[in-house]
Amino acid sequence: MAASPNFTVPLPSDPRPLDLDQVDDLLKLQKAAQKISSILDLDQLVDKVVNDIARSFGCLDSDIYLHNEERSELSLVCAHGCDGCDLCGPGHSLKIGKGMVGYAASTGQMHYAPDVRQDPYYIGCEESTLSEVAIPLHVEGQLVGVFTASHIELNAFSPCQLRLLQALCSDVAVAVHNARRFQQEQRQREQMTSEAREARVIQQALLPKSSPSIPGFTVSGLSIPVGAVGGDWYDFIPMDKGRWGLVLADVSGKGTAAALLMSATRGILRSLAEAACTPGEVLTKLNRLLVEDFPAGRFVTMVYALLDPTKRTLTFANAGHLRPLLITGVSTRFLDVEQGIPLGLGPGGFSEVEVQLPVGSRVVLYSDGITEAENEADEEYGSARLQEHFLRADASAESLLDDVRSFTVGSSLRDDASVILVKG
Repeated sequence: MAASPNFTVPLPSDPRPLDLDQVDDLLKLQKAAQKISSILDLDQLVDKVVNDIARSFGCLDSDIYLHNEERSELSLVCAHGCDGCDLCGPGHSLKIGKGMVGYAASTGQMHYAPDVRQDPYYIGCEESTLSEVAIPLHVEGQLVGVFTASHIELNAFSPCQLRLLQALCSDVAVAVHNARRFQQEQRQREQMTSEAREARVIQQALLPKSSPSIPGFTVSGLSIPVGAVGGDWYDFIPMDKGRWGLVLADVSGKGTAAALLMSATRGILRSLAEAACTPGEVLTKLNRLLVEDFPAGRFVTMVYALLDPTKRTLTFANAGHLRPLLITGVSTRFLDVEQGIPLGLGPGGFSEVEVQLPVGSRVVLYSDGITEAENEADEEYGSARLQEHFLRADASAESLLDDVRSFTVGSSLRDDASVILVKG
């Protein structure tokens, strides 16, 4: 960032030495120049610049035009002293090269008209204007805009004042450049935040609206993304003969990219599940499609299960996901399969396991955002705590996530956390 201008008293050669009042005004102006670099609100900044300069120099009018590089023009963003003029209205624009403003922008040099009536570039505005100066604002050789000041007196700006204005405009240029960049970044952040909110609404709409009604069973699910959107997903899919497909998946990565891949995976899986294939067949077909479509390095871990309430069985296949937990009475065990790589990595087979669900038994499907949640001591929640929690008779999907939050108090979840609980 440029240093603040060094204000000096007029040289002896100046035809009109500054009086004490003018020196005092310029010292005030110097202090103002030192402060403008901290202003990041563009509107506040340009308003302060044009008004402070106008008051200090007794100007009739002072303006700031900002450069629009795409349109090769200069747009008026702030004017002091001119009311009701079409040329000084908000948003008024000038092409590069047009008028004193455009000429200063095209040459990169200050243009001073001691008598605007004799100046070939001056475009009339206030009838009482007799002298005007236009100073380009540059940062590292790039045009930021143009500052102008006009006066009711002929040759109103002394050589010393012009040098002071040029020095001041060096600071103004840097301040305006920083404020514009901050404004652009703020708009981008706001846009991203708005898009993330919309994505979250859409993603939440893809999750089940309610738990399914299954005779003899209670099934519930819950998912909490660590950011606005996440890569976890669970679903309840109605099948023929009163059966239900249960799925819990975790797409690699976080944020919008993971959410997009999750959404695509959901759509494909649902279309395959409706064909009434077995869990192993569904994952085999799904994997074949994802290998073709997924970007390199992206994959999905998934447990897909088929709950048959008539037979009281749960048949599942596992694609590289965490092992389901089965609780019967006071014992717990994790359910394994022989084959099952994460989806999207490459060709592979998927074996199935059928589990009998006696009355009172429970099955938990969960994501690694639960077991890998860490506390301040960098300890993981882990599978042992998961087992211990579901030995409680009142354990639920909600109570599990509450327990994980309590465990990580003072820390925060680092990954999406999802769970499905099947009670028989």
